[in-house]
Amino acid sequence: MSNAENFSDYYDLSTDNGTSIVFIVGFIGNGLVLCVLIKYHKTSNMPDLCLFNLALSDILFLISLPFWAHYAAITEWIFGSFMCHAVTALYMLGFYGSMFFMVLMTIDRYTVIVHTYTSLLSKHRSVRAQIALALLMWALSLGASLPTIIFSQVKNESDFVQYPQGTVWTLFSYIELNILGFIIPLSVMVFCYSRIIPILTTMKSRKKHNAVRLLLVLVTVFFLFWTPYNIVIFLKFLQLQLGYMNTCQWNQDLHMAMQWVETIAFIHCCLNPIIYAFVGQKFRKLFLMILKEWFPVCFGHCTTNESEFSERMTTMHTRSSVISSTKTKSKE
Repeated sequence: MSNAENFSDYYDLSTDNGTSIVFIVGFIGNGLVLCVLIKYHKTSNMPDLCLFNLALSDILFLISLPFWAHYAAITEWIFGSFMCHAVTALYMLGFYGSMFFMVLMTIDRYTVIVHTYTSLLSKHRSVRAQIALALLMWALSLGASLPTIIFSQVKNESDFVQYPQGTVWTLFSYIELNILGFIIPLSVMVFCYSRIIPILTTMKSRKKHNAVRLLLVLVTVFFLFWTPYNIVIFLKFLQLQLGYMNTCQWNQDLHMAMQWVETIAFIHCCLNPIIYAFVGQKFRKLFLMILKEWFPVCFGHCTTNESEFSERMTTMHTRSSVISSTKTKSKE
């Protein structure tokens, strides 16, 4: 098996058209999320910070896809040694950053809802603490990405090699992907949401029931889109480590399977903005406000504007303050 084939087992893309659609849709969606958060969210809170960094991670990941698609199409790396490390860094940082910030967002919701009155994290989360947590997630992402970034190199001026042949680093990369990129995030999401959902279902509020449906969608979509990819990665590990399925037919089948499951997994980058942001009524209004500002001809007929939205948010805040003060007095 050639060096190009070894690398393509890890990074293959099924079709240029599929990659182009994932790149365009994902880049626009996550770019709009960043624009909305930067333009309209004046106060800092953990969900918005996680959402911002999640969108940023997905964009870093998506930027690398056209390079891999070009390499998979012609089986020749023409971008040089520096871009070899740079594109690998974008890919790996985006991949692990997306996973780790989903985990951080899940843990944050868990502490706020399940341990509202006992968790110091939910009571005293300063801006500095939030930024420190975000930096910690990026540091963990960099640490998980470093082996791949360091060992990736261009060989014979055209072949892209991820790890030196005859070393354990390839096996290490497969195990790392399975554990850090799937098993830990999925376990955290299942545990936290299994504790959150029963609490939300006891609340007689339509908004809370919508939140339950959203949480179920989060876990289901993550599981459906990333499980096939991780199964194939695990099969590759068994093939290299134990010699199972080490025939030409199995190599071809796994190679083809990797193409499809990677494309399916990459689609998750496009869905993140929809799942985490666009399903929220407040975010949809902010999104429409940006579209109306940028494209007045197409979205000028929309009645939602910034002043109306500000008035509604002020009214909602006033009502919330009145209700809170009333509850306090009644308890006293």
